[in-house]
Amino acid sequence: MLNYSNIRLGKWDLRDLVDDRSTGNFVKLVDNIKKDVKEFEDNRQILKPDLNSSSFERLVHEIETILETLSRVNSFAQLKYAADTSSNEAAALVLETEKLSSQISNQILFFDLWFKKGLDKNNAQRLIDSISAVYREYLKHKRLIAKYSLNESEEKIINTLEVTGPSALVKIYDRMTNNFEFTVIKKHGNRKRTKIFTNKEKLLSLVRSSKANERESAYKALFKTYEKNSGVLGEIYQNLVTQWRDENISIRGFKSPISVRNIHNNIDDTTVEILLAVCKENANLFHDYFIEKAKLIGMKKLRRYDLYAPISSKNIPKFTFKNATRLVLDTFHKFDPSFGLYTERLFKENHIDSEIRNGKTGGAFCYTVAPKRTPYVLLNFDGMMRDVSTMAHEFGHAIHSMYASDKPILVSHAPLPLAETASVFGEMLLNEEIYKKLNREKKKIFLAEQIDDIYATVMRQAFFTIFEIEAHKQIVEKSVTIDNISDLYMKNLRTQFGNSIRISEDFKWEWLYIPHFYHTPFYCYAYSFGNLLVLSLYQQFREEGKSFISKYLKILSAGGSEKPETLLKDSGFDITKASFWQQGFDLIKMKIDKLKEHEK
Repeated sequence: MLNYSNIRLGKWDLRDLVDDRSTGNFVKLVDNIKKDVKEFEDNRQILKPDLNSSSFERLVHEIETILETLSRVNSFAQLKYAADTSSNEAAALVLETEKLSSQISNQILFFDLWFKKGLDKNNAQRLIDSISAVYREYLKHKRLIAKYSLNESEEKIINTLEVTGPSALVKIYDRMTNNFEFTVIKKHGNRKRTKIFTNKEKLLSLVRSSKANERESAYKALFKTYEKNSGVLGEIYQNLVTQWRDENISIRGFKSPISVRNIHNNIDDTTVEILLAVCKENANLFHDYFIEKAKLIGMKKLRRYDLYAPISSKNIPKFTFKNATRLVLDTFHKFDPSFGLYTERLFKENHIDSEIRNGKTGGAFCYTVAPKRTPYVLLNFDGMMRDVSTMAHEFGHAIHSMYASDKPILVSHAPLPLAETASVFGEMLLNEEIYKKLNREKKKIFLAEQIDDIYATVMRQAFFTIFEIEAHKQIVEKSVTIDNISDLYMKNLRTQFGNSIRISEDFKWEWLYIPHFYHTPFYCYAYSFGNLLVLSLYQQFREEGKSFISKYLKILSAGGSEKPETLLKDSGFDITKASFWQQGFDLIKMKIDKLKEHEK
């Protein structure tokens, strides 16, 4: 067991990656990579259709050796920089390793291209069937993606045009919006006071203010600026959508705009369609919640401005790092001893950077280096309840990685839709433990905060995706204006909220400030998928008890070695059925009902 007397805020130790007391250690690793790559390149001559299975598997293992060592040096640089972004040495090291990664990727790319495009169907299948089973889904997925690849010269043309086309448009969007200034008008009696915000995140922190006028002023300032620039931002979006269709549907042959994202996520179109349909059918659950929330904050009816308003200014007590650690580990041990033991490794190997300090990167993350290496976790712990939840979340990611540590590096990472399976589950375990310890009033506050977060990560993201599907369709099939797209977004909001809240007209411009629409079309449903998946799994855990755990651990252990639908079905969870996803909404309803009970 962990010795809690030694638990304190501090920095991580990177010496088991690279002992930087001597520069020679880093140089040696880089030299080893270059040597391995040069030897690997000598295999070009044997890449023929009749390549035997043992040679093929040997080449896969050689690729893995290169990737593991490369990940080691990359991780060292990235983690060193994250710990101190003001360090010129760390910044230079990141640049050096990024250049190395690019160079290595280009040198070994020939093997990937040969397997995806240079090998006929029968011989590709022969090699897939003969290799260790753990690689088969990975290789099958490569061949699936290859179906939508073009020949080398065509890909070069698209890559060349990408720089001055879609990528350039996204850069213009980012440059414009990152330089926006937002004027907030605050009223004090008959007087008006203005404040200029140059940082959008600081502006948006006001939407969670306890003061209704601050929430409204923040949103109005945001949308006024985006409306003023809607002509250019809307034009950029229309061109990106048209390009997405032209390249992916007309040239590459994908079935639909969203299919591009689904195939790269290794998820079937029908699975995503079912997920979105169940979300849409359950919008009324949140209607009930928003009506209840209006009562909790003393309003007749919520405005959209008030969606994230706190229901109380009272705070859950602050935690010391030691107490937070004990709470999280006790919770994890209670669920399953392995959860606790894996988390203890993070502390025993000093792989946690937890203190707040100048120069350190903000937020939190879990960084997996390679399957056999204990992950690293960055926190900025300040003792708030959200910091404890963040701790459970990031430790959950680490546990997920450690459960899949017997998988080779090519298949150890879970696909995007399953990436939050352990992290969000860890948060939910923690939330249940905390809830038990709170009095009636604090339980009410705690539940409301949870439901707010669930709305933001499940329902909101699902409706974003529903909007994207329709926007892509209308832009390509009809002659639409920026106002038409904005009206479409308002229609989406009214379907989402019904009569539960008042939606002011300025929210028609909200879609313009969602960067995912521009950067990564149809990415948003992954949030809905991941979070609702865990809610559904957690509901099944509540019903089954301990018998659930072995099935759940099997999912974590698979990493990315199986297709999500197959993996979950083998464990008894059919994500192609609406009934599975409905379990998640049943859990949400239970939380809303509990909130209502506390209000009586």
